[in-house]
Amino acid sequence: MNKVYPIAVIGGGAAGTMATIRSVLNNDETILFPGSPKNKKRSRALWVSKVENMPGHLGYKKGIEEPNRESLEWLEKGNFSDKFHWMKNKGIDSIIKTKEGLFELTDNKGEKYLCHFVILATGVMDVQPKINGEISDFFPYANLQTIDYCLRCDGHHVLGKELAVIGHTSEAVWVGAILHERYHLPNVSILTNGEKSQFDEQANKLIEAYHFDVFYDKIEQIIGDPKEGVLEGFSMCCGELVARCEMAFVSLGMIVYNELAVSLGAKTDERGFVIGDHKTGLTNIDNLYVCGDLKANTKKQIYTGWDNAVDAADAINRIIRSQRREKVFSSY
Repeated sequence: MNKVYPIAVIGGGAAGTMATIRSVLNNDETILFPGSPKNKKRSRALWVSKVENMPGHLGYKKGIEEPNRESLEWLEKGNFSDKFHWMKNKGIDSIIKTKEGLFELTDNKGEKYLCHFVILATGVMDVQPKINGEISDFFPYANLQTIDYCLRCDGHHVLGKELAVIGHTSEAVWVGAILHERYHLPNVSILTNGEKSQFDEQANKLIEAYHFDVFYDKIEQIIGDPKEGVLEGFSMCCGELVARCEMAFVSLGMIVYNELAVSLGAKTDERGFVIGDHKTGLTNIDNLYVCGDLKANTKKQIYTGWDNAVDAADAINRIIRSQRREKVFSSY
């Protein structure tokens, strides 16, 4: 608490890592809180084994975590190591604004830190389907990418395969329609998993036009072998109903980790994403910036998270440099 850090980055995913890299390489002292073990267990990265739509990521088994760690280790050992403070396995539980205009951060161990600027990159998590109230049955398939979440990242996996989409809203139908139109799928099923369907007129028209099968019952079992990466379908009604598929997509929405932003009074959109300036990511709270999946009105992609993370770091650097410049000018 005796030290005031110029910049704190909260979140260690793709955007948080890039915000840290850019801030440190701008020669601005930066403290990174990548998250506690509990934070990491609820992160989107846990469900992503590899990234195929990013150049250079194909060689990694964990296409988000491994390159991030390599980059942070490089910072830790490199020429700018004195400007980098990596608070491993630490996340921020609370944040307040002091009377002096600083941010006071409290980590998961109860330790406190002061800083001038904060870049929030706490991200999102896809809502997971459940069987008997648990998500554990889906996890092995998600890590093998036979159950996927993002059309832009993973839609190509469905080529030539029967598809099931788990979801009960019109968005789930549109996921099936987009993938069917792109990849000419032999069959598409929509599984509401016991939830009341909320299909609008256009969604019902798509179901009829593309001959989608709709299953309204609760999923009781996943049919397949996760060890072999094989998905064969989902059974319902004690096995009397079976939705055959070789790939599945989940379309249940996102959990937005906006608690820290909201606690400071930052504005959010109707879905909970934090509103930041289109270019810099500056929120309505002075010196609080947002980037990555947490930011409203952006693609939820690694490369867009990198881009707006760099914008936030550079915007802060401009302020820091201008403050130093004014001091130089005042000395004349």
